[in-house]
Amino acid sequence: MTLDHTSGPYMPSRRSDVPPFMVMDVMTAAARLEQSGRRIIHMEVGQPAAPAPAAAIDAARAALSDGRPLGYTESLGLPGLRRRIAQYYNDKGGLSVDPHTVIVTTGSSAAFMLAFLALLEPADRVALTTPAYPPYRHILTALGCEPVLIRTSAETRYALSPQALLDAHRETPLKAVLIASPANPSGTMLSGEALAELIAAAEDAGIAVISDEIYHGLDYAFPATSALACSQRAIVINSFSKYFCMTGWRIGWMIAPAPLVRPIERLHQNLAISVPTLSQIAAQAAFEGRDEMEAVKRGYEDNRRLLLDGLPQAGLDRFLPADGAFYLYADVSAFTDAEHDSHAFAQRLLEEAGVAVTPGADFDPFEGRDYVRLCYAGAREDMTEAVARIANWLRR
Repeated sequence: MTLDHTSGPYMPSRRSDVPPFMVMDVMTAAARLEQSGRRIIHMEVGQPAAPAPAAAIDAARAALSDGRPLGYTESLGLPGLRRRIAQYYNDKGGLSVDPHTVIVTTGSSAAFMLAFLALLEPADRVALTTPAYPPYRHILTALGCEPVLIRTSAETRYALSPQALLDAHRETPLKAVLIASPANPSGTMLSGEALAELIAAAEDAGIAVISDEIYHGLDYAFPATSALACSQRAIVINSFSKYFCMTGWRIGWMIAPAPLVRPIERLHQNLAISVPTLSQIAAQAAFEGRDEMEAVKRGYEDNRRLLLDGLPQAGLDRFLPADGAFYLYADVSAFTDAEHDSHAFAQRLLEEAGVAVTPGADFDPFEGRDYVRLCYAGAREDMTEAVARIANWLRR
């Protein structure tokens, strides 16, 4: 008997029809080559090569060794971790954060889903820049909301201006805007003054602000400013994944306005119950590893300089010298055919030179076919070899 998968009750829903997160597809293709014996240099995934802070690992080890069960925690997170996250804002920027507004989440991904569910109704419009992190628009689409893509360019350092935001709002009202500084994939940042002007323009127009601050701490040109320094109403999302090198621990957090905390708690109770207890214990201890993380950051700065110096000598010179995060977003149109297909460029670079990068179409459906994103969070020797491989490949 042949099963018909084209109709019937098990057809995929329309809301599931979102594009793939292309970087994960590249990661899968790179893994297949590695299984065949190839040595691949990974510049596709935004993942630190360094381990979690020693204090986090020690805390997790101790929790596993003491024989007590690791049960559920409160849905909003361990009280001690929430207090420690609030203290982090005070220590770092002199910001007063009420621990009761801190919500521990399964990475920043769950924070976005919870924030969108708590704040938005189906068909609500949310402004995003392009290029930008693709799951923003994919999650919104799956929830029945409308991502409103506002195009930016290298000439404006991929920054969203208050005027562009208000123009989109006048066309059809927006419910929210999502801001990221440092941004993925460009690594560019808004100055504190520019961020304050953008947030003020949004809130004056009745537009809620969601600030993705997952790359805070990884700033090189100037210190990153939290949206909390500009507004007590903004929703701020962060994670232990990037600065604290804890991607696989899947733990992040959100600072939410007081009226949203209980709705988010109810959603979290039903969707996940709580974040893994072991990850929460490790995350609380991770704050004691700031010296280690600053050393890792200095390594990123070295890698950044290596790419900024080496890639132009290889002929790949059309990119901005990123202010933060650990990415370069490079225009490769000079090396692609008339189709401007950076996806094909990335495939060839992987298969022929053994360097994995992410096609720009993942981040920008308009101009992304001319770009690739390169992540320099890897080991220095890998980044040195990557530059050499790219140079040799482009000169063939």
